[in-house]
Amino acid sequence: MVARGEIWLAALDPVRGSELKKTRPCMIVSPPEVHDRLRTVIAVPMTTRSSVTPFRIPIAFEGKRGLILLDHIRALDKTRLIRKLGEAEERILDAALATLQEMFSP
Repeated sequence: MVARGEIWLAALDPVRGSELKKTRPCMIVSPPEVHDRLRTVIAVPMTTRSSVTPFRIPIAFEGKRGLILLDHIRALDKTRLIRKLGEAEERILDAALATLQEMFSP
């Protein structure tokens, strides 16, 4: 079972162009209506190497500082999810969801 706000190690390869590569942590942002009924989740990858922008949320996770890259939002088949690593703090999830709402508002 997958839940919004959880952080999963996910296999993102194969990719194209400037999409993020390799296996990396991703935060689930899809609502239960998506990931409970479909074989996919909507996730955003995390990285420790990137520049801060208004659509990248700072996070400290597993002793590392990094960013949640909302500009790399992806639908992933659940078979790409390798293992659950933990959960984002509620304030981080709230910031991510608010930023996504702002990004997709007219």
